[in-house]
Amino acid sequence: MAGVVREAIGRKRWTRLIPVAIIVYIISFMDRTNIGFALGGLQKDLGIDAAQQGLAAGIFFIGYLTLQIPGGHLAERWSAKKFVGIMVLVWGVLAVATGFVQNFGELLVVRFLLGVAEAGIWPAILVLISHWFPAAERARAYAFWMMNIAIASIITAPLSGWILSFSDWRWLFIIEGLFPFVIAAPIWWLLISDRPRDAKWCSPEERAFIEEGLAADQAAAPAHEHVSIKHVFSNSAVWRLTLVYFLIQIGFYGLNIWLPKVVKTITSGSALEVGFVTAIPYVLAMFALWYNAKGADRSGRYSTHVLLSMAIGAVALVISVATGSAMPIVAVAFISIAMAGALAYDGPFWASASRAMPVVVAGSAMGLINAVGNLGGFVGPYVGGFLQDATNGSFLAASIFLAACLLAAGLVMLTLRKTGDRPVPKESRAAERSSHRLA
Repeated sequence: MAGVVREAIGRKRWTRLIPVAIIVYIISFMDRTNIGFALGGLQKDLGIDAAQQGLAAGIFFIGYLTLQIPGGHLAERWSAKKFVGIMVLVWGVLAVATGFVQNFGELLVVRFLLGVAEAGIWPAILVLISHWFPAAERARAYAFWMMNIAIASIITAPLSGWILSFSDWRWLFIIEGLFPFVIAAPIWWLLISDRPRDAKWCSPEERAFIEEGLAADQAAAPAHEHVSIKHVFSNSAVWRLTLVYFLIQIGFYGLNIWLPKVVKTITSGSALEVGFVTAIPYVLAMFALWYNAKGADRSGRYSTHVLLSMAIGAVALVISVATGSAMPIVAVAFISIAMAGALAYDGPFWASASRAMPVVVAGSAMGLINAVGNLGGFVGPYVGGFLQDATNGSFLAASIFLAACLLAAGLVMLTLRKTGDRPVPKESRAAERSSHRLA
């Protein structure tokens, strides 16, 4: 009973910090992926083929390499609040600038710089969450925050379709590029605190609850003396996690960027109709994210939960594309399952990653994983476009490639069972089940 009361004391951070982080990253994700809705206009106005469209979408992730490790390091050693707050304003300028490009070269430059501006925000927020949520809650905390990807796609799809119904791709980038200034930056600076001790709204009871949990995690972790950032680069678990993340991002972004085009092929609908149908997979993904993370926190078997989500996503993707326009309802249902699988890994994966390194360098480790792993966000859209050009516009070969990457990611994740999974004593599982109902 005492544990249930303690969980209730610690609930305010769930309703304050996580929603703000979700909103900020929703806008970030919107500004990087709305190019999927602009591809038709870009092809017409700038004269670029499918491979070039994929390159324009994917080059963002080359720029995304730059500040990942520094971002995680600065968040841990300096301030996640200040770092993210500054970068929000920079990415807003570049998001708006995308609407003013005049040729393919300018598009590539602005997309690359947008990636630089958004780099580091992801690991910085991961570090922020690790300062507020002990390990037993972390998969759910990460999954709750990572619902931003599904929510962003749910919002971006119909919103982008609606904007394009009365304007063009330029106004799409300009309108959505203003959101960092009018929404993201104000709420981030006003509502976020780096640690419980910095938050005036955090009660003494809640602060004690969080700090006691974090102290217990640190006491239970293996001793690491004189650990430096060099340990990040020499740790095999970090590189295996990076490979897993790279393969997942190939599959996810390859599907995400080309999803509007695939849906249009299946349904033959208008831009607005395609926007609403494209939102359906992400609704299912939100539920998959939460329940997969909840199960992972309960069992501690993060690697198994990543494998299951990847296997489901891979199989459903190929079935959906193979079904195609012959049975559009079935195809949309399976592509929704595919997207749910491609996203449901997030909470267990990052909970596992947070355990792979000592806390003092965890931010840098997660930055490295996100930096190199997100190169998959370049490979997926580009190879997807190349395979469509090579197969006369068919997405089937691309879907098989993307599905193979998802499945391979799940299999590699199994090698991290010893390093990344969290042992849960049998006698504590019943108590955890009751506490999970509150969070």
